[in-house]
Amino acid sequence: MPSTQDLPHTSDGLFERALDILPAGVSSPVRAFGAVGGRPLFITSGSGSRLVDVDGREYIDLVMSWGPLLHGHAHPQIVGAIEESSRRGTTFGAPTAVEVELALTIRALMPSLEMLRFTSSGTEATMSALRLARAFTGRRIIAKFDGCYHGHVDALLVKAGSGALTHGSPTSSGVPQEVAEATRSLRYNDLRQVEELMRAEAGGVAAIIVEPVAGNMGTVPPAPGFLQGLRRLTREHGALLIFDEVITGFRLGPGGAQGRYGIRPDMTCLGKIIGGGLPAAAFGGRRDIMQLLSPLGPVYQAGTLSGNPVAMAAGAASLRLAGGARYAQLEQLATALQGGLLDEASAAGVELTVNREGSMLSVFFGAGPVTDLDSAQACDTVRYAAFFRAMLESGIYLPPSQFETWMLSFAHTSADVEAVVSAAGAAFRSTAKAPG
Repeated sequence: MPSTQDLPHTSDGLFERALDILPAGVSSPVRAFGAVGGRPLFITSGSGSRLVDVDGREYIDLVMSWGPLLHGHAHPQIVGAIEESSRRGTTFGAPTAVEVELALTIRALMPSLEMLRFTSSGTEATMSALRLARAFTGRRIIAKFDGCYHGHVDALLVKAGSGALTHGSPTSSGVPQEVAEATRSLRYNDLRQVEELMRAEAGGVAAIIVEPVAGNMGTVPPAPGFLQGLRRLTREHGALLIFDEVITGFRLGPGGAQGRYGIRPDMTCLGKIIGGGLPAAAFGGRRDIMQLLSPLGPVYQAGTLSGNPVAMAAGAASLRLAGGARYAQLEQLATALQGGLLDEASAAGVELTVNREGSMLSVFFGAGPVTDLDSAQACDTVRYAAFFRAMLESGIYLPPSQFETWMLSFAHTSADVEAVVSAAGAAFRSTAKAPG
């Protein structure tokens, strides 16, 4: 049987072997570096704010495993909780005390989750939340927003039709048109389109699902009044409001986006940080909705590894470490990074927009503003690719796609931010004449 000792010890060599056994050599598409050119790094270790690849190069990490690592890599208390839990057994397929502890902690921080159920991935959480919303309302239509990603659920891999109120179209092969037809995809931050939909489909919309801060077209914050408008319209029309806080949950503050904006959704999907770096997610909300879940009600949902004790222990440790005062310090770091990037771009004569919300941040090469998918796609992705490669050469690991979010963690320091800004200044100057 093969072992890692038998494999190449360079990223290039490992990628060649991976191409033979893994589609595109990766287990998730964006990791393939297709949007930025070059070949992916194979990582051997991480500590705090740093990553080390198999070639021995160290990087300041601004991906943070796409969000779960609020406390950085290999935090001693989280690793200790994992070690202690795994020594007692890695999985039981039965309830555990730490599962209850984590659920109670989440509810204390996000009171809108009166009841919740754990899953192993954010995709499972959103899929289950939508099934529950349809059962509770007795309605069929789900509304989402262009550029918001909610996992690879068939009904959500949908783009807008030829008009805002037309049936959606699949964005992935293998998604039947009849599944897409029950989804409407609208422009993010456009409340008028939502109002039109709710009138046109009177009594037909089961739920609106939204990333309260979009993180999958780059960071795009909600316009003033947008989320409040969604809350008002769903109440007026008897639909449910679902916040997908897989990214924002416990990243934008101890109460997530709903705490930051003072909005109580009917249901919430969580992931990433609640697993402390291990696979864990959850969906929850109003008690009267959640009690429709099997075995209490007729909506079936199950998972062998849901509530896995090792992941629950890691998640509980992660939330215990996340004190309110630490978020203010993290926001200061993110503000300094945003300002530094803008200053360096201006000095280099590079047109740049930097969107930020809390510790989520994205750069867009263009004048902006970036408020939705259309304006995000209007930015210069060729220049971002050149910028990405220059930053990588300088030891800064950014998301290998323009349309992803940079993540800071409690492990990052002012020195890290200064190093990133300095490298960005050099990258802006070196790529200033990159073709657009």
